[in-house]
Amino acid sequence: MPILVVGLGLDPDNLPEQHVGHIEHATVLVGGKRQLAAFEDHPAEKIEITSPLSRILEQIKEAENNRLDVVVLADGDPLFFGIGNTLVRELGPDHVTVLPNVTSVQTAAARLKIPLQDIRTVSLHGRGDFRPLLSALLADKWVAVLTDADNVPSALAQSLLDKGVDYYTMWVFEDLESGKEKVASYSLEQAAHTTFSRLNIVIFERRGDPEVALGLGIPDHEFARERNLITKQPVRAAGLAALRLHAGHTVWDLGAGCGAVGVEASVLACRGRVYAVEKKGERVSHIRENARRMGALLVEPVHGTMPACLADLPDPDRIFVGGGLGRSSEVLEAACDRLVSGGRIVVHCVLFSSLAQARQTFETLGWPHEVTMVHPSLGEALGGDMRLKAENPVFIVAADKVEGSGKAGQGGGDA
Repeated sequence: MPILVVGLGLDPDNLPEQHVGHIEHATVLVGGKRQLAAFEDHPAEKIEITSPLSRILEQIKEAENNRLDVVVLADGDPLFFGIGNTLVRELGPDHVTVLPNVTSVQTAAARLKIPLQDIRTVSLHGRGDFRPLLSALLADKWVAVLTDADNVPSALAQSLLDKGVDYYTMWVFEDLESGKEKVASYSLEQAAHTTFSRLNIVIFERRGDPEVALGLGIPDHEFARERNLITKQPVRAAGLAALRLHAGHTVWDLGAGCGAVGVEASVLACRGRVYAVEKKGERVSHIRENARRMGALLVEPVHGTMPACLADLPDPDRIFVGGGLGRSSEVLEAACDRLVSGGRIVVHCVLFSSLAQARQTFETLGWPHEVTMVHPSLGEALGGDMRLKAENPVFIVAADKVEGSGKAGQGGGDA
């Protein structure tokens, strides 16, 4: 007999007859404390869902093997960020039957009178970072957030304020479908200083845009920077292409300067994260300002001296080195050590000594690498006509980390 997973919607006292019938005939009820409390007078054996979930799954399997009528209770719709997904995956689709119901996001959309399909939904249940939210905000006007006891509305609002974002309105829906229901909109500043009911969901509405449109090929003059310290747009484009970025990648931009590469990398790593590492405080301020003005929410400025400041960062899938190599290979070796297996590193070199240093490091490691020279010329007006003004040539060295290769400076496999 398959396990029945019943969606309770938002009001367990107002269920469809089919749902009520299956619950009434259950000999085992499985659910969270709040779901089980709605059926405290039911004579069935109760199994409360707690951590670790593996233990609960074993109890469900045992009850199924004993041919008991097992009903799992779920808030809203079981397959909408719910326990239904886990049960289908762990028990197999042939062993699970799902009875759907209304979700909190559906109800919130009805309250706002907007099409449900226009809302992107993310769940922050049990997550320690807001990356899914930030990624969604970059792509969609309406973003719903399923919150939890730690990721509360005020914390979400403060996270955006910390990034200098002010063009979102936050709708908070409290105690939907109850006598205490409350629906209200807040500025991020208001929401950051408000305490909300524990039962809530949030919908962000974008009501403006960043000062500068985030994308590839942002004109150099749009970036706040120190003198002419920037990876020029044509060279930037070549470097980003060499990185071969995917949406979920974690990226390090080392010696980030004004953060131009990191900002544009975040467009491609749109479900990942970008750490722009820079040791000079003024340049870090420029990175923050550029990320704010361009709405590059996934860019995290890191102020510190390499390689020590890299210790607390997550291992990268891609590394861009635009500066900070110095005369020692210490930074490059430390970066290579942390790069994930199969990852890719791109180094921009202006000096022959830096080119030699990068090549020597990769050859020692046994990593396949290629060198490309980019020597752009930019058009400028002259005497009613136009001429091409040559920029400095840049060597682009790209290498792939070979699985099982040795640590930098210790030798590796065959090239």
